Amino acid sequence: MASTFHWVRVKAICYATEDEDLICDTVAGLAGTEDLEIDISEGLHNNPLTVVDANLSKNKEYLTLFTNLGKDILAQLLDDLDSRVDDDCVFYMRLDKQKAVCGEYEISHGGDVISITAKIMAHPAKKEVALRVITDYLNQILQAPQQ
Repeated sequence: MASTFHWVRVKAICYATEDEDLICDTVAGLAGTEDLEIDISEGLHNNPLTVVDANLSKNKEYLTLFTNLGKDILAQLLDDLDSRVDDDCVFYMRLDKQKAVCGEYEISHGGDVISITAKIMAHPAKKEVALRVITDYLNQILQAPQQ
């Protein structure tokens, strides 16, 4: 199967009041990898922030991530893909971070999120082509038998 993405990034910001291990475990569980990049930064009021990134680059990793989201989320994504893919063929979505640490994935439009960004492999690199590619990909996952 040809690759659907050039790369996928799963990212969360862990604030000083949050459990860093829990956020790391949540990102790792969603992304299906223990290979995380951790970057320590500083917030607006000099509060420490930890940025947790999972950078995926293999078809198997992409499949794990999108399968982990669940069929309900994938169906919701299909309904509004046009607003989630930009002219540079980049896909964007956010999950509610607080619900994700409890094992429940829900699309969010707020700020305390786990963000998923993916560069869609579209030839030619046009939004219309990227939309077809990701629509086909999500439909394949939705039609796959439950594991």
